Amino acid sequence: MTAHSLTGKRRIAFAALVGDDDVPGLLTLLRSLALSNPGVCEDFIVLHGGAGLPPASVDRIHALHPRVELRPAGTGSRRDAFRIRDYDTVLRDYDTVIVLDPRTVVQGDLGALLRLREGVVAFTPGDTLVIQRDHAERDPEPGGEAPVSDSEDDRSTYELSDAELHAAYLALNGTPHHDLIVHYGTPHVARTGDVESARRVALAHIGAGEFQEAADLLGSVRIPVNEAWPHEVYGHALMSLSRYEEAEAQLLLATAAPKRAATAFARLAQIAWIHGDDATAQRHAMNGLSADPTHRGARQMRGRTTGAPGGVPGPREGAAEDQLAHVAYYMPQQGNAGDKLLPESVRLTFGPDTGPRRWHSIHAHRLFDEAALERVNARRGLVIGGGGLFIPDTAPNGNSAWQWNVPDALLDRIDVPVMVYAVGFNAFDGQSYRRERFNASLRRLVERSAFFGLRNHGSIEKVRALLPAGLHEKVRFQPCPTTVTRQLVEGWTDPAQRENTILINAAYDRAGLRFGHDYGHFLAELAKAIRVLGGRAEVKCVAHSLDDERIAFDLRREHGISLPVIPMYDSGNDGIRDVYARTKLVIGMRGHAGMIPFGCGTPIISLISHPKMAYFLADVERPEWGVSVHDKNLGAVLTERALGLLDDHAASVADVHGRQRELWKVTQANAAELRAILGTTTETPAGSPAG
Repeated sequence: MTAHSLTGKRRIAFAALVGDDDVPGLLTLLRSLALSNPGVCEDFIVLHGGAGLPPASVDRIHALHPRVELRPAGTGSRRDAFRIRDYDTVLRDYDTVIVLDPRTVVQGDLGALLRLREGVVAFTPGDTLVIQRDHAERDPEPGGEAPVSDSEDDRSTYELSDAELHAAYLALNGTPHHDLIVHYGTPHVARTGDVESARRVALAHIGAGEFQEAADLLGSVRIPVNEAWPHEVYGHALMSLSRYEEAEAQLLLATAAPKRAATAFARLAQIAWIHGDDATAQRHAMNGLSADPTHRGARQMRGRTTGAPGGVPGPREGAAEDQLAHVAYYMPQQGNAGDKLLPESVRLTFGPDTGPRRWHSIHAHRLFDEAALERVNARRGLVIGGGGLFIPDTAPNGNSAWQWNVPDALLDRIDVPVMVYAVGFNAFDGQSYRRERFNASLRRLVERSAFFGLRNHGSIEKVRALLPAGLHEKVRFQPCPTTVTRQLVEGWTDPAQRENTILINAAYDRAGLRFGHDYGHFLAELAKAIRVLGGRAEVKCVAHSLDDERIAFDLRREHGISLPVIPMYDSGNDGIRDVYARTKLVIGMRGHAGMIPFGCGTPIISLISHPKMAYFLADVERPEWGVSVHDKNLGAVLTERALGLLDDHAASVADVHGRQRELWKVTQANAAELRAILGTTTETPAGSPAG
């Protein structure tokens, strides 16, 4: 299935009917679209008649827009733009089509047109039309004036050469669209050598995970010593490629400027921490805080490199021959609640002792070097997981292009059993990653693994597609251990009575990929549901990370709804499980805002903005427990499904328990195989493999 079919994200395109004589007008239209809406870059479908446009015209069109596609038009002429059947070939592939007239230019923000969800709406001047695929049979309704113009004076404003267009776009304020700034900025930098333009384009590359492209671009220009910001961005790109010495040189130059010093020092601290040098990392972090006491990155690095509270030493590790090494993303105390719970949950599947007596921790984001290899090879085996480690931008590195910072040569020298456990392929639809490097590292990992378990069948399908056929059978299903918490936690008892609450979670990382143009719609529809559900139970916001609290601010500001906030990012593992076990319903957007409460026996509804939520619901055979954040009737659908789960809550809980038992069977079967791999025969009372 496509990511679109899983998440319901709207596919939007612009379209124009163009004849040979209309090409000059189309070029002017494309320039106006970019300059008046610099943050918008949807597919642009050019419909043409006859034998097609001349090659020279095609080249000119492609030079002005990075996402142009040319298609044959229907039988109608450009003057018949309101004949909707002429757009049938476009409507087959897109949910919303915005028809622009090549005789016009765009003069203002098209946001209102992009947000339209209903009907067929005709605007003036020109033949401007917004068509929803589901309503294409309707007659157009008048929509008033669109921010377009058909006057010759306005058109003349956009009669620009390519060089003039590129310069004008790069001079605009606001956040540019990645595709446009790369399309215009790359030739502009090549032509002018402008350092500030190179910095802006490189920053767009970094935001999309295109670290090599960012480094190549900044490496192509001469950056003056006193230009701190380009040095800092260049250092960021280089460290993301594991070119650490080069990155340090750039970042040290950036520390000279007070406005960039805190960020540069925080990145220097991160490089030192990656190499296991906590003392240097802490020194850089403190220098960053001296430059800006509020800097979040520097504060996080200081906390990460500070010893145990009060100087109290942690528990002593057990003997190496009695331990398993464990590569995971270990969260700081104030970190993402789901990621915080994961390492302990994975360890519980190997036995009740999750501490340093039986486990040797290896942070996935630290460089796996010779010393780490020696420590791993002294243990009984290596467990990797769980969580969405197969994602390109959480902790970018040039060694693997996924979260574990492991060079191929060292991975090849691990000589104890390697067990990949409940890992997810977490890349968003349209998210860039270094496919060649990632694929090579992934293949090596699968080849080296004695057990390779992914947490949902969607991830299995994605990963198998990147592997040779001979490795496909090594990739099997291992549910996230948070989904079977009730079976794993010793002495677990279900609550005798639950609080009359509904917990809501929303996520804002990579918000453009999650919401597209539909965030306002999502917020309004969620507000409708909360107003109804608030009559049945107290609705609260549960924040897995600090940024998740935004939903509470936005609901209050835009819709006058005030929600209490549970800062779960401050909770320990027992506290996280306790909150989710005692509520009646969780409506969550983060993957673990569904999996953790499910594992605690609590009914869930997933707000689907990423394929992984749909993957999980498919695995438990309950797709009705999810609703897309893009659903036109989100408020009504969410309300109906939530009330349905609450109306017979005991039956809903029993259904969760039943679905959970199926995942537990898979976990137990895999546990038997892991015992054989590790050469153990005893079991914990829960039936998982002894550590």
